[in-house]
Amino acid sequence: MKVTVIGGGVAGATTALAVRRATGAEVSVVEAHAEPGGEVGSYLSLAANGLRGLEALGCLDAVRAAGFDVPLQRMWGARGRLLGEVARGRRAADSMVSVTLMRGALVEALRRAAIDAGVRVETGRRVASPSDVDADVVVGADGIWSGTRAVLDPGLGQPRYAGLYSVSGFSAVPVEPGVFNMTFAAPGSFIHIGAPDGRVWWTAQVSGGVAGDVSLDRLVDLYRGSGEVVRILDAATEVGRPVLHHSLGEVARWHDDRVVLVGDAAHPVGSGQGASMAIEDGVVLARCLAAGAGREGAEGGGGQRGGEDGGAGEAEGQ
Repeated sequence: MKVTVIGGGVAGATTALAVRRATGAEVSVVEAHAEPGGEVGSYLSLAANGLRGLEALGCLDAVRAAGFDVPLQRMWGARGRLLGEVARGRRAADSMVSVTLMRGALVEALRRAAIDAGVRVETGRRVASPSDVDADVVVGADGIWSGTRAVLDPGLGQPRYAGLYSVSGFSAVPVEPGVFNMTFAAPGSFIHIGAPDGRVWWTAQVSGGVAGDVSLDRLVDLYRGSGEVVRILDAATEVGRPVLHHSLGEVARWHDDRVVLVGDAAHPVGSGQGASMAIEDGVVLARCLAAGAGREGAEGGGGQRGGEDGGAGEAEGQ
């Protein structure tokens, strides 16, 4: 069997690795960007479902080494009142505690494992249509702006701006490490996490249109009523570009007898589950193919989770 994966991000690299290991098929990845890993995007967090998928693929230790555990989450009111506290995983000693890392580091770890398993990766080439691909199975892992999805479900239309954009960055200010903090403020929620190296990883999720000024001074002004948020922003050492979040209607047709969608191409999410669900997709699709279900069985692997709560990327980062 010959399998081609369009897209070399989290969903694409995971699916290629999973299919290769589960079936022994000839698997290749075609990625439009020259470098899908490296300094692409900001940070993300992996939940238990994503971590279990990585464990099944033998990648969990490498991914954990590239990030850090975040066993606790706290929710705060805009003026600093603690609203609640929950565990992010079962317990601190458990391997399923949430892990935060840079998106690029996750992609690089998955891609290294895929190449080591015999997957061929070609970067810097864009595929116009799955009909241009010579393969028995074509996997569309090409994100929320998926060209593969446009061929499968042309009536769906383009993603729409969801009225929310994110700006992420790093700060040098003391905070308790290993805690995912979410502050609910009038402009939008603000997330910050203390990393082991003393830096603070943060994201402002701002509702409304993107004004011409999305500078740090503008963010400080927006969150002026939240003292802890302003303290972190005032100590910022790096600020990324704004990323627009988009919603997508339900994908009515996400597979045919040869092509199947995974990850954001099928079900973009903005709840911090994007990467974990993409990993889950790849593992389940590979198991369907390995079980001899054939292309019809790929229906079980794409994960029909389309909806209006989608986003262009992880809620935590860019």
